[in-house]
Formats: sequence, C-alpha cells, structure tokens
Amino acid sequence: MTIGSEDVLACRDLCVSLGGHQILVDIDMQVRRAEAVALLGANGSGKSTLVKALLGLVPISAGTVWLFGEPLSRFTQWQRIGYVPQRGQSSVANATVREIVSTGRLAHRRAFRRLSATDRAVIDESLERVGLSARAKDPIGILSGGQQQRALLARALASQAELLVMDEPLAALDLDTQKSLTELFGTLTSDGLSILVVLHGLGPMAQIIDRCVMLRTGHKVYDGPLEPSDANGTGGHHRAAPGPEPYLPDPGLVRPLDTGEGH
Repeated sequence: MTIGSEDVLACRDLCVSLGGHQILVDIDMQVRRAEAVALLGANGSGKSTLVKALLGLVPISAGTVWLFGEPLSRFTQWQRIGYVPQRGQSSVANATVREIVSTGRLAHRRAFRRLSATDRAVIDESLERVGLSARAKDPIGILSGGQQQRALLARALASQAELLVMDEPLAALDLDTQKSLTELFGTLTSDGLSILVVLHGLGPMAQIIDRCVMLRTGHKVYDGPLEPSDANGTGGHHRAAPGPEPYLPDPGLVRPLDTGEGH
C-alpha cells in the first residue's frame, strides 16, 4: 500500500496485542480526503480497537500509522481530528448544548482563557450547521437522541476538524432521524471533510459511503467500494473468494471478500 498525498489517515501492517492476545493482524487501510469510509464487522471483530490504535489510544505491537502524512508518534495537530462517540459515552445531562459544543474549541486556546470572538463565531456556525441554534441554551439531557448526536457532531465541527471519526452515530435512532443525519454527513463530505465511521450495519449510511473496510476476528476481509445495488439497498453482492463466508452485518447491503485469514 502506498501512502498518498490525499491520505488523511493510513496504516500499514498494523498489529495490536492486548493482554497476551493478538487483537489485530497486519491491517492495511487508508482514508482519503473527502472520502467516507465505513468500518464494519461483528462484535469482537476488532473495530473499536482499530480506531483506538489509529488515534494512539492503545499501543501498537507492529506496523505504522500516519495521520495527515505524519507518523503517529510525531503527530500533534489533534484539532484536525474530530471524534464523535456514541451518545451514552459522553453526554453530560446538565450541560447545555452550547457548553458541550464549546469544548470543541479547547485545542485552539490556552487553558482557562475565555472564549474569543473567533471561538464564539465558530461555535455559532457549528450549531447552525447541525440545526441546533435554537436549542443552544437547553440542557443536552432533554434533547432527543438525534439532537444529542447533532450536538456531538457540532462539537467536532467546532474544532474545525478535517477528519471525523464516528462510533455508531445512528445507533438507537429512528429511521427518519438516521436519514436526516446521513444527509448532513453527506453535506460534510461534499465540503471536503473525511469520515471514518464504525457501523454494525450500513443502513441509510450506504447512500454516502464511498468504501467499506470489514474486519473479522482481527483480520481485514474486505476493503473496497460499494456496488450500485449496495447503495440502493437492493441486495447486490461483492465477489467472494473460495472459503468460509464471513460475517455479514447487514445482509443485502454489502458482501465482503473472504481472504482466507486465520490459517
């Protein structure tokens, strides 16, 4: 795999071992500028560990990670990466929406300094972009699930991130809200943002995903684009190599290529 100038994130031969167990084995992947990449796989396949390894949150036992062309060990511009966790991992019920979003500006100012005019303008723009300007003073705990997810997204946008890493952003949301958020994510990639999103199944996100990376038991078993029928939800399939069929997180949307790992 060649690291290109358009790659905002890449890894080569990435291995992770935790507690004496090998969790990830020789993972190669990349996310390019303005590309939306879905990371798919069953529970325990290594998706969360891979994301944490790419962001330097768990140690790497072998391989290399690059962020915006810099090796992970030398990367310092963390404001260029916005992380959007699942709602339950970060919501503070008594904090207002604006307070949550304002934390996205921490990397742009010194500790204990007041928000500058620039900070406030960026926060206002981020709230407007996700459609929450009218709810800025409300406690985040009283918002609907979709609105809470929009607030977390606004926090990432307030950091003026160029890469959004999202963990199950549509989990436990109704279909209309999923579609609305998917449209927003599509607008962001059209504006030049890159997205790496962890999903259990594609669902409405199939409409904006450029490429899928699928993991099974710590191995990459597919890395490629969706076929047109995948994006339409009509049940298209990718060509599978001989061997046992891998886990399909959302049947009819994407079929991975089995590379015969684990032998």
